[in-house]
Amino acid sequence: MEESDSEKKMEKENLGPRVEPPIGEPEGSLGWALPNTALKKKVLLMGKSGSGKTSMRSIIFANYIARDTRRLGATIDVEHSHVRFLGNLVLNLWDCGGQDTFMENYFTSQRDNIFRNVEVLIYVFDVESRELEKDMHYYQSCLEAILQNSPDAKIFCLVHKMDLVQEDQRDLIFKEREEDLRRLSRPLECSCFRTSIWDETLYKAWSSIVYQLIPNVQQLEMNLRNFAEIIEADEVLLFERATFLVISHYQCKEQRDAHRFEKISNIIKQFKLSCSKLAASFQSMEVRNSNFAAFIDIFTSNTYVMVVMSDPSIPSAATLINIRNARKHFEKLERVDGPKQCLLMR
Repeated sequence: MEESDSEKKMEKENLGPRVEPPIGEPEGSLGWALPNTALKKKVLLMGKSGSGKTSMRSIIFANYIARDTRRLGATIDVEHSHVRFLGNLVLNLWDCGGQDTFMENYFTSQRDNIFRNVEVLIYVFDVESRELEKDMHYYQSCLEAILQNSPDAKIFCLVHKMDLVQEDQRDLIFKEREEDLRRLSRPLECSCFRTSIWDETLYKAWSSIVYQLIPNVQQLEMNLRNFAEIIEADEVLLFERATFLVISHYQCKEQRDAHRFEKISNIIKQFKLSCSKLAASFQSMEVRNSNFAAFIDIFTSNTYVMVVMSDPSIPSAATLINIRNARKHFEKLERVDGPKQCLLMR
């Protein structure tokens, strides 16, 4: 099928020369031009109007805090944005307005344009929606279009605004929705997450989504494991620099809190925003008590690293030197077409 004029224009815009983001904006900022070598991944963000799509996108990718999302207006038709991840990996994010008129157009006149070459479909459900049947109908229509145009796309369903549900009912309601969505999604498979803009669940969901898009993630994890073992760390986490989403981790010792990654993402992201309001930039942090020491530091041009140590005989200076010495190696790993090398044990 011949491409529409609007689609050709979008492709042309996607291939423009890279420019630096505006002053004060992070590398992951929305709406700045990209290098020709960028590996673009098309991500559809869909759901009924008012479900919270644009709010979560703004918190994760545009440095909004939860209370500031109240001033966001409804998305009109489709809003396109580019988010740079790990060097050449770029998320081509399509935030699709959820009003009935737009939804119907997506499945008819815009069907091929919207659903072609999709890597990930993220469908957001308002847990308190009074039109659940219509929500499910639109979701099934999305799945039919995905099967026809992008059968290999990964599907994620976010049951959103869970903070509005009584705490003792959340597990039950989410489990029921998850079972319904898995059944409706067949023969496709979907991954379901409960989310809220008011807690760390949003970071857990988006970290899982982004993880699926990193092309050399297994190579990255293997080298992170080797790095952790070389420096005798209890745990090492790798965060994307702009969003502070966890993109890889390795633990040598069992940890008690299963939700620690997303909690750390949320806390440090809020601290970074506080620093920026004071015209200061966050670079590194060391937290120490009698049981452990945690180091958060800039690692590569696109990542932060967190190293957790419990051996009191290892001085802070030694850990910081080890982080510094590993930077060059991990910079190479970030390049999509870079050499596939391994950090070897000595």
